[in-house]
This record gives sequence, structure tokens and C-alpha cells, in this order.
Amino acid sequence: MSPDASVSTDSTASLVPEPIALPVTAVTCLEDRALVERAAVLDLEAGVRRLRLGPVSALAVDRTLDAELTADHPATVLDVRIVRSWTPRGPLPDADGDSALRRRVHRLEAERNAVEQRRDRLRSRLGLLARLAVDLLREIGEGAGSGEADGRRWTRELDRVDQERDTYAEQLRTVESRLAALAVELGEAKRALALAEEEPAELTGIVELTVETAVAGPVRLRLSHLTPCALWRPAYRAVLDRDSLRLETDAVVWQRTGEDWSDVRLTLSTARSASAAEPPRLGEDRLTLRNRSAVERRTTDVEVREEEIGVLGPVPVPGLPGVDDGGEVRVLHSPTSVSVPADGRAHRVPLSAFTAAASSEYSCSPELSPLVTRVVRFDNRSGHALLAGPVDLVRDSGFSGRGTLDFTPPGAPVDLAFGSCDDHRVVRETEETRESAGLTQRTVVTRTVRLHLSRFSGPGEDGGRAVVLRERIPVSEVSAVEVRLRKEACSPPPAVVDAEGIARWEVVLAPGGHRTVTLVYELSAKSGVVGL
Repeated sequence: MSPDASVSTDSTASLVPEPIALPVTAVTCLEDRALVERAAVLDLEAGVRRLRLGPVSALAVDRTLDAELTADHPATVLDVRIVRSWTPRGPLPDADGDSALRRRVHRLEAERNAVEQRRDRLRSRLGLLARLAVDLLREIGEGAGSGEADGRRWTRELDRVDQERDTYAEQLRTVESRLAALAVELGEAKRALALAEEEPAELTGIVELTVETAVAGPVRLRLSHLTPCALWRPAYRAVLDRDSLRLETDAVVWQRTGEDWSDVRLTLSTARSASAAEPPRLGEDRLTLRNRSAVERRTTDVEVREEEIGVLGPVPVPGLPGVDDGGEVRVLHSPTSVSVPADGRAHRVPLSAFTAAASSEYSCSPELSPLVTRVVRFDNRSGHALLAGPVDLVRDSGFSGRGTLDFTPPGAPVDLAFGSCDDHRVVRETEETRESAGLTQRTVVTRTVRLHLSRFSGPGEDGGRAVVLRERIPVSEVSAVEVRLRKEACSPPPAVVDAEGIARWEVVLAPGGHRTVTLVYELSAKSGVVGL
């Protein structure tokens, strides 16, 4: 069976006068396309028959067309193809049959044409008056040069020309203002007309199916094909209620395939069918050895670099974001049948929802941002992986903003930021000193970081609030450079310093209170170290 696309020219073939309806029953939506499945029960006679099914979307990919027959008796698909036909647009309806919106567009267009004609006439009249004024001034100049003096007539003629020019110029300004208002009103009316009365698709597709059955009887047909102009992305809604959080997972689906999906089983997949699955090419990697120079043997070249702590999931790519699935294909199912019209708009499809216990933490990393952010932690109890996507944040006061949820496997903890706290302020100050020891010639760099944290509270507010501060300390990868935390100089010393060099404090602030946290560490390098 080899699917093919063609235009039917066989007028003697035995065809069904009207195509048999082949509705869409299931859709698997991918990142940038959709796998559409159709099903129907056919009552066939014994022998070879050619059937016309549809209509179907003209955007269907021919090479992905696949048809299967299921019956209690032998039934075989001999050929399947899509035949596309071009249907020209019909004539415009009569004026009596136009809708109120279309009649409004016609009326605005007629008024615009009339106003444009009046504008052209006024411009022509003003041009004539301008030439008349030039001729009159020339006549005055010639008369004055020849000794003729008729000041009253000249004054009267000039006043009449100026008065007419002012009158027609005011009319022209009124007409141009009306044209601008008509352009805005006509644009809105045409956009409303395009949304309310879309023209039918000009290109339609019909599936021609040639089957062979041994005996007469009902046969179940399943037909599938890929269709572009369809995609989906995950979206979430987080509702925080004191110590619990409810997370609702939705799929935002767009499709403009030319046909509506009505009451279909919807499956969402992160498979990338368009990505080429080819192994990378291997190139030569030549390694050469050379003797180090005397200067290189005496010195160690180091540099301070910034590195992000690795997280689960692929590296984000600038541009249109794809679906972050953690490197593994994820499949989600809609619990109920859904309908998605082919209007190109975003439609939210509910997938799952769960409620989990949540803990809040007020966190701040002054080196990155001076804001104190409320971070809510909870476990993923949805039963499936949470893909990266936007989150609508809802608290007791209602909608509070929009955040971002990173990829999270099932059962893993989730950190979700619920916005900054405007009643906190953090100021960061840094100080650095450098000195060299006399005998060992070691270079010692001492850095002091001071964090000033304040809390502004309203009248009647009581109770302390714990704020978690995080500040990083360099981590050395070579033995020639040592990093040492001077706990005796820190005020207070950090509670924890992890392997990545992140120092952590938990500072409790009373209403209207303020605290200062001091961090002191030193970098000690041998005499041969350069670049520090």
C-alpha cells in the first residue's frame, strides 16, 4: 500500500455520488503538528470497491496517510490517496441578503468614497484660489509700477480671496478629520466581519479508498495522517491557601488545520517527529605534546569564571520556546473528550489537578537581586512530569501575577516563586583588600560583603519573619589557590556553606527591624599564580 496524492480524471470509475462522512475521533498533538485519527463503520459489498470519504483537511500530509480495516472476514486496503479539488469563491450575496455588519461596511465604504471626492474638490478649489492670489498680486505690482493706484479695489479683491481660502481650508480640515475617523471605524468593522463571516475554505480534500472484501458485511475503517498548523504548550494555575497549594495543569492548544475537532480524544505528546535522528559526525581530535617553557614552569595561570549550577532538562534555546520534557518523550491524556475549533486561537484543555502541603520561605540572593521573594515548596503529586511552562499565581487577594515552572519529575519537590515582598529592602556592600606576605610571597585577597536587611511594617503588625539570605564564595579547582572562610570575622557566621560555595543565613526580622550580616573570606595564592 503506497499512499499517493493526485487529481482524479477517471470519469468512468464507479464512485459514490456523495462522500461518506469520516469524522475526527482522536488527535495526538505534537509540538508543531498533529496526528489526526478518523474512524467509521462501512457496510461493504463483496468484491473490489472504490469509496470517497470526507471531506478532510487539505493540509493532510500524503506520505503519512495510513488506512486499516477491521472485520470478522477478510478485508484488504488496495489503495488510499487524497484527491484535492479547487472550489472558487462564490459571488457576493445580494444587497437584500447581506447581514447588518456587511451592510455597515458597504455604507462606510460609500461614505468614505464620497468624502474623498469632496476632499479632492476642496483641494482643487484651494489650488485655484492660490493661483488667483498670485495673479492678483502680480496685477497689483504691475499696476503700481505703471502709476495706476486703485487701492480700494485691490483691497476688496485680496480680502475676498483670503476669506474664501480660509473658508475652504476649514472645510478641508473637517473633511480630513472625518476621513481619519472613517478609516478607524471601517477597519474595526472589517475585522469584525472577518471574524464573524469567514469565507469557506477554497481547497478541500477527499480520501479515495480502494478496498477488497471477501463477503458482504460491516467493516470498521481507521484512517490516520499528520497535519501541520497545530501545536500545544503546557500552562498551570497555582492557588495558594495558607499551608496548601492546588496546582492545575492545562494544555493550551492552537490549531488552524481547516477543520474543527469536535468531541475527540486528545493526547499531548512531546515527541519531535521533525527532528532528524542521526548520530553526530566524528572528527579528528589531534593531541600534541610539547615541553613547557621556563616561565610556564614557574607560574600557574588561573582565572575567575562564572558557572551555572546544572539543573535537570535541556539548555534553554532563545526564540520560540519548545516543550521541555527532560530529554524523554512525555505523553499526557485529556481525561474527557474535548472540542477545539480551527480558529487559530488558544484553547485551554484541563489535564490534571492536585492539592499538596506547601511550605513558604522568604528568600533573597542580594548579588543577583535586592528583592525578597516568597518561595513556596511542595511535592509534585500529579502522577506525571510537570513540563516547563507559565503559571498563573493566585493567593487570598486573587490573581497576583505570573511565574514560571521548571521541569519537575513525578514526586520531586517544586520551588515556585510567588512574587517579591515590597516591605523588605536589602542593600549589598563589598570591600576588597590585597596584600603579599614577605617570606612566602603569597598573595592574600580579603573580601568583605555586608548585607543590610530592613523590614518596613504597617501599624498593628506583629510577629517576626525569617528571611533566608544566600551569598556565594569562590570555589578553587587548583591546589595553588586556597579559599578560606574567616568565621571569626563573620557576623553572624553562615549556618551552612554547601559544596558549591553558597553560604546561607536565616535572619529573623521583627516589624520595623533591621539587621546587618557580614561575610569575610580570603583567597590565598602562591607566588607563581597569575591572573587572580
